[in-house]
Amino acid sequence: MDREKITLTGTQETMLATLYGRAVDSRSPHSVLGDHTAQEAVQRVAYDFGKTGMTETTAVGIALRARQLDDWTTAFLAEHQKATVLHLACGLDTRVHRIDPSSSVRWLDVDYPDVIELRKQLLPQPSGNYEMVASSVTEEAWLRDVPDDRPTVAVMEGLTMYLHKEEGKRLIQRITDRFPGGQLLFDVYGSLGIRLQKMVPAVRNAGATLHWGLDDPREIEGWHDGLTLMDAVRSVDMPGMEAMPTTGRMSMKVMAHLPGFKDVGRILRYRF
Repeated sequence: MDREKITLTGTQETMLATLYGRAVDSRSPHSVLGDHTAQEAVQRVAYDFGKTGMTETTAVGIALRARQLDDWTTAFLAEHQKATVLHLACGLDTRVHRIDPSSSVRWLDVDYPDVIELRKQLLPQPSGNYEMVASSVTEEAWLRDVPDDRPTVAVMEGLTMYLHKEEGKRLIQRITDRFPGGQLLFDVYGSLGIRLQKMVPAVRNAGATLHWGLDDPREIEGWHDGLTLMDAVRSVDMPGMEAMPTTGRMSMKVMAHLPGFKDVGRILRYRF
């Protein structure tokens, strides 16, 4: 089988680490996500995945984060059968395949043109009301083309920390200004996580840089009238931690009791 050679660098290269993490998880007999589409994509790629520094523990962590965002997205779609999903900085995430939304859902995967091209080459084309948008998520033109006639959920996994704070604020304000209501689902690093970014092999080896750390999730509530925090799940105590190897669980328990480290990362859900 011919493999696709990967030439991505920097921030875009880090998406291969999350793809690989989900693939590693899928091989486990007790897989969190069962994301076999990710494993199939990995097999089509010519890339040294050893650069990601992926371990069983970090793979489970990636899968747990993805599952939490999947669960919130699924819950939103159960309440709003005719909704719009904005999957921003989608990378090679197979969320649309995992959730498999009905044809009544408008789903947009948005990322840079070269990433979208790679998605077309590596991932199966979903059915239903699905579209890929080749654009930086911080560009304003693509959002103006999205109809504003439905409740909308924006899912942003592994995005915010690569943005500068003003970019993130503007993106959130543009989404909440445009649509009549919905939810924002995304993960963040705390300021300590930003300071310790070079300890993350996938970030360090790709030459990527993290910028924005958020220590108080309620700060974002002031960015738009009616924007309200619903959930703030710490990365160190995500539901399903029992799926981690013993050493991973122990490490998380220790971090959960250390000031600063317990807030190194969160998964957030807001309504607007």
